[in-house]
Amino acid sequence: MANHDHAAMPRRRFLASAAAIGIGAGAVIIGAAPAQAAVPEPNIFDTTAWDARPPSSPVVLAGNNPNKIIVHHTAFANTPDTGESGSFAIAHQIQDLHMDTNGWIDSGQHFTISRSGIVMEGRHRSLERLLAGSDMVVGAHTVGQNSQGIGIENNGTYTSVAPPAILYDSLVSMCSYICYQYNLSPTQIFGHRDFNDTECPGDQLYAMLPQLRTDTAARM
Repeated sequence: MANHDHAAMPRRRFLASAAAIGIGAGAVIIGAAPAQAAVPEPNIFDTTAWDARPPSSPVVLAGNNPNKIIVHHTAFANTPDTGESGSFAIAHQIQDLHMDTNGWIDSGQHFTISRSGIVMEGRHRSLERLLAGSDMVVGAHTVGQNSQGIGIENNGTYTSVAPPAILYDSLVSMCSYICYQYNLSPTQIFGHRDFNDTECPGDQLYAMLPQLRTDTAARM
């Protein structure tokens, strides 16, 4: 694992910007690099949607864009975590662990992907900054890289088994969108163990990182 009432329906951000102004799928967003098609925004549940606890103190912005993505696994049991309720429960479990056991101000990672492929914002304001494509929230997921790398937690333990295909597809979508928004190369996708003495993100998921880079580039 990483160094680890609202009555309204959960807010879901799914191509919100394009839908708001009537842009169809496959459109090129004004201001994008010449001849580069926009990478669709994944469906991401923000911290309000999964009813996250507020941070114990304000989150801090790094003052710079990230220069890498760092992939983690939670090292939790490979449970189904089916649908929104099961996925949101995982987000709460991570946040409680990070705040109550580790003493951190909030979830350490920027984003979380459940085993059913649901993507959730981790640390508050991470989605805000990603959508803006400028600056990043300082995380607490990789020693020495928390103001440089966007941390993505993938629920489960991937030491001897690979992640579910639906989780992997969401990971590709997230990496593609993060790279697009922050002008990163897919070659800048790493595993937690590349920087710290840890088994994270597990032998199987770590071995998939070359393919993840390739699939991210293709998705872009």
